[in-house]
Amino acid sequence: MLPITIFVLPLSSVYGPSMLPTLNLTGDVLLAEHVSHRVGRVGPGDVVLVRSPRNPRKMLTKRIVGVEGDKVNFYPDPANSNQYQSAVVPKGHVWIQGDNVYASRDSRHFGPVPYGLIEGKAFLRVWPPDCFGPLDQ
Repeated sequence: MLPITIFVLPLSSVYGPSMLPTLNLTGDVLLAEHVSHRVGRVGPGDVVLVRSPRNPRKMLTKRIVGVEGDKVNFYPDPANSNQYQSAVVPKGHVWIQGDNVYASRDSRHFGPVPYGLIEGKAFLRVWPPDCFGPLDQ
């Protein structure tokens, strides 16, 4: 049991619209490992559990869109797609966004996130049973 607790986070429940359609609005239970982000093995497309930069008691589930040195183009307000902005992800940070840009508070609102706030990389959905399986990029 010790290796499991060292390399895998406890099951994490995820609720809300920010990761639709990848994750269900009514809730999914994910399994995440907490080694990859410590050795620099997370990148664009990975779904990660991140401690909120605005409320450290809150855990966010988002997708990495950019890593240090990447130029990220984004719409601060997706409803107004006439005007996009660009940002370069600084060293030691990642850019995270929810898959549902219309209902997600993410790097578009609070900027790049330090690697130190990443708690784990989600890799398997265990609930609901009909969606059991690996999280695709």
